[in-house]
Amino acid sequence: MRLGLNLGYWGTGTDPANLALVKHAEELGYAVVWAAEAYGSDAVTVLTWIAAQTSRIDVGAAVLQIPARTPAMTAMTAATLDTLSGGRFRLGLGVSGPQVSEGWHGVRFTSPVGRTREYASIVRSALRRERVRFDGEHFTLPLPDGPGKALRMTVRPARKHLPLYLAAIGPKNLELAGEIADGWLPVFFSPAHAGEQLAHVRAGAERAGRGLAGFDVAPSVPLVPGDDWRTCADAVRGYAALYLGGMGSREKNFYNRLACRMGFAAEAAEVQEKYLDGDRAGAMAAVPPEFLDATSLLGPKERIAEKMKEYAEAGVTTLSVSPYTPEPAAALRTAVEALELAGVA
Repeated sequence: MRLGLNLGYWGTGTDPANLALVKHAEELGYAVVWAAEAYGSDAVTVLTWIAAQTSRIDVGAAVLQIPARTPAMTAMTAATLDTLSGGRFRLGLGVSGPQVSEGWHGVRFTSPVGRTREYASIVRSALRRERVRFDGEHFTLPLPDGPGKALRMTVRPARKHLPLYLAAIGPKNLELAGEIADGWLPVFFSPAHAGEQLAHVRAGAERAGRGLAGFDVAPSVPLVPGDDWRTCADAVRGYAALYLGGMGSREKNFYNRLACRMGFAAEAAEVQEKYLDGDRAGAMAAVPPEFLDATSLLGPKERIAEKMKEYAEAGVTTLSVSPYTPEPAAALRTAVEALELAGVA
C-alpha cells in the first residue's frame, strides 16, 4: 500500500504552505498528490503549477468534473499535462452533483452512469489518437448534418495508457469503475463497511473479463495524529458535516446516503436537517464520533498503524491522506512512520 496526499480544494488561503507540503511529501516518498475542484479553483491549473515545481510525485485530479468540459477537452488536457509532467498525471473523473452540475455548469444531471460511460469512452479513444467517432445517447461526434468531421488528436501523449480513475459512490457507478477504469477514488471509505462497495467494483471488473489485479483503490482519508482519538476527531467534524449535510439537497445527497448504508441513518438525517436549517455548529456536533473514526486516521501513531493494516486488508492500494492539523508536515511524517510500523508498504 502506497501513500498519497490529497490537498482538496485550492484557494483557501494556505496555498504557499500547500506547495511546501507537496514538496515535503515528495521527499518522504509519497506516490501521488491529488487536487479537487467544485466551483472555485480548477484542478488542472493547480496540478500544472505543482508538476512544474516537483520531479517525482504523480499529480492526480480528484476529480475533473464531467459537466465542466467536453470529453475531447478533457483528453487534450490530460495528454498535455501528462506530457509536461513527464508522464506523472492521473486522470480522475466524476459527475459532481446536481446542484453544481445544473447550477454552475448549466448541464442537466441526468443518467450519471450512462454519461460517465460515454464520456470515458471518448476520452480513451482520443488519447489513443484514434479518429473520434461516437454515436451515443449523450454524446455524438462529429455532429450529423454539419461541417464537422472525425478528428485525431494532433499531439502524442507521453504514455500509451494514461491511468483513469472514477469517483463513485452508488452501486451502479461502482460497477462501472470496476468495468472501465484503472482505479477508484472513494470518499468516507471505511474498511469495516467497504465489503459491499468492493463487491460492486469486483462485479464490474468481472463483467469486463478481468479481476482487480492492478486496480488502484485510492481513498482520501482525513489524518489527525494526537494522543486522544476522540479529540482528534473534532478536527474532522466540519468536513463531515459539510458533506453529509450540505453537499446536496434534502432529497439527493450521495454522501448522506452512503452514511445511511454504513448504519448511520438516524445520525446522518440529523446532521442534514441541522445543516440545511443553518445550524452548522449543531450539524458538526451531531456527527457521531464512530463515523469519524471509521472513515479517518485518528490518534497515536500506533493506532493509526493498526488502522492502516485494516485499510490494506480491505483492498486499498493507495491511501491518500488529508491532514487536518496545524502541523501537516509532521502529520505526513507520522503517516510514513505508521505505514512502516504497520508493515503493509
